[in-house]
Amino acid sequence: MLDSNIRLQYESDGVIILRECIDMSWVKVLREAIDRDIQKPGPYVHSYDSEDDAGYFHGNLRIWENDPIFRSFCTDSPLPGVAAAIFDSCKVNLLYDQIFVKEPGTMTRTRWHNDQPYWPVRGQQVVSFWVALDYVTTETGALEFLLGSHRSGHWYQPEAFGPTQGYEAYERNPDYELIPNIEKEREKHDIVSWNLEPGDAYVFHGLTVHCAGVNRTSKVRRRGYTVRYTGDDVVYDTRPGTNVHLCSTVHEDGDVLDSDYYPVVWTRSSTEI
Repeated sequence: MLDSNIRLQYESDGVIILRECIDMSWVKVLREAIDRDIQKPGPYVHSYDSEDDAGYFHGNLRIWENDPIFRSFCTDSPLPGVAAAIFDSCKVNLLYDQIFVKEPGTMTRTRWHNDQPYWPVRGQQVVSFWVALDYVTTETGALEFLLGSHRSGHWYQPEAFGPTQGYEAYERNPDYELIPNIEKEREKHDIVSWNLEPGDAYVFHGLTVHCAGVNRTSKVRRRGYTVRYTGDDVVYDTRPGTNVHLCSTVHEDGDVLDSDYYPVVWTRSSTEI
């Protein structure tokens, strides 16, 4: 059960840290699965060249659909239950999963953004678990967050994170804003970050503004695995500007997500109702 103070902090800040969120047996199998994906990527790979041709930034999404290890983690790990406690919801759907690997020497930042504008869903019960599979520090590319930014009402126009094959430019949504240059105005913002150990997780709202730094080290990898879940109030949204690789071919605007595409991975038992 999630501590009530932790849930209140999530609601206020839009981000929390869960220490030892998953045990080391999961860390081991996820590390191995990610390394297999790097060698033989799934269909939605979005890797980026480093800015100075050093290092390598590997990304991929919707991996659970084609890999039984990732599928088992998304459905059988403690995360769906934690998401339910955060939402206080009757059910939890899997939205999708994603890999972020910054190899040593990867001098490519992940720019400031909020996630939900990229996703074809609307509602408040949207959460990401960014699970550390290596030690994460400011030197290896720790994430940074703007405290309370999920409550600001700002939806920022999606942009590509770098040149990568198979990912077209995002359609301009007239309801979105262009994100300000937060990096040049850091003193104006309430920016927080935490170091993580393997098995710890950043847990943050779909609208929380965040970024990630470069991996300055020469030997330490930064492997992160992220799973996104939704709760009772989330429905499909056909607004322009979302990632085409996350859109459904069977949902219409306002549809409940429940489907093979966005499966229900947790339900409240009859004894809890």
